[in-house]
Amino acid sequence: MISIVELHSKSDLIDFVRFPFKLYKGNKYWVPPIISDEIDFFDPSINPVFEHAEARFFVAKINGEIVGRIAAIRNFTEIEKQGLPKMRFGWFDFIDDYSVSAALLDQVSQIAKEKQLAFIEGPVGFSNMDKVGVLTEGFERLSTMISWYNFDYYPNHYEAYGMHVEKKYLESEFLLQNADPKFFEKSSNLISRRYQLVTQHYRKTSEVLAVADQMFDLFNETYASLSSFVPISERQKTYFKKKYLSFINPEFIKFVFDKDQKMVAFAITMPSFAEALQRANGKLFPWGIIHLLRAKKRAKTAILYLIGVHPEYQNKGVTALLFAALKDEYEKYGIVNCHRTPELEDNLAIQRLWKDFNPMVTQKRVTYKKSFSTHS
Repeated sequence: MISIVELHSKSDLIDFVRFPFKLYKGNKYWVPPIISDEIDFFDPSINPVFEHAEARFFVAKINGEIVGRIAAIRNFTEIEKQGLPKMRFGWFDFIDDYSVSAALLDQVSQIAKEKQLAFIEGPVGFSNMDKVGVLTEGFERLSTMISWYNFDYYPNHYEAYGMHVEKKYLESEFLLQNADPKFFEKSSNLISRRYQLVTQHYRKTSEVLAVADQMFDLFNETYASLSSFVPISERQKTYFKKKYLSFINPEFIKFVFDKDQKMVAFAITMPSFAEALQRANGKLFPWGIIHLLRAKKRAKTAILYLIGVHPEYQNKGVTALLFAALKDEYEKYGIVNCHRTPELEDNLAIQRLWKDFNPMVTQKRVTYKKSFSTHS
């Protein structure tokens, strides 16, 4: 007998966050989150995303034991301002039992219908800044801290529930040695002179934080045309600066400015923390923080997290400036491999940026959708 239980208290949410630790115990590809960070992320008093979103958390139980979990999410900016009648769902994990996954999806579907929303889509987070997609290929590859991992039975459960693929994403890697300077150094010098652009090489976190608001504004401009895009609010800027930017190596973040000191491009990259997080096993203290600090200096893989170019400068080769600067930093740190986080399969423009580096697709993931009306 399956029971679906809604969680409200912080102690309940700890059970929600801990469930994957049991589900994936012994799996060498799953990367655990820091439990305290995940709990804070779900706290409306801490995470400013709850200014324009709400989430309800559910677990499935059999004989009192948690066997699945799901978060039902409404993003009000997306629903009301963009007119997109979507119920999001994410953090969806379950044992290989179709009645368990169906019961959890039924719960999300019921809420969507009660709120007169036309469809559900997932797995997704609160916005474009969060994790996205269920893994469909690449199950025997180490995950990253900014993407979900799942067993190979997951896609079958979505399809058995009558859902169809909505969006497709690719993750890929290339060796740093494949980034031959002949493909970008000459062009980066020409582009700098032609458009009077300057790449900034910051060495201190304080220098990065000083221009971070400009970067988030540029992010909003760059990604505004993407489907389901939700802009970053002022409070979220402060939150992201404190939570993420203060921890990333400043040398791994690059900015390009025009002659008027207006930011026209940025790249946020980071050393891979995957193996360090596996060693931390959900805890920062006493040893987790040490593993993470070591990874900042010793990781051999760089994660290319987010790149943004102002619409006026897109298709003008500005990314050559960013990667020319990043390659120098990567070589100093001993980076060998570059991993690109999930990118929409039909985003050919971003894929063309790396074609000369012989990238290899390592993982594929999708979101699934189910409609409840004639809306699509």
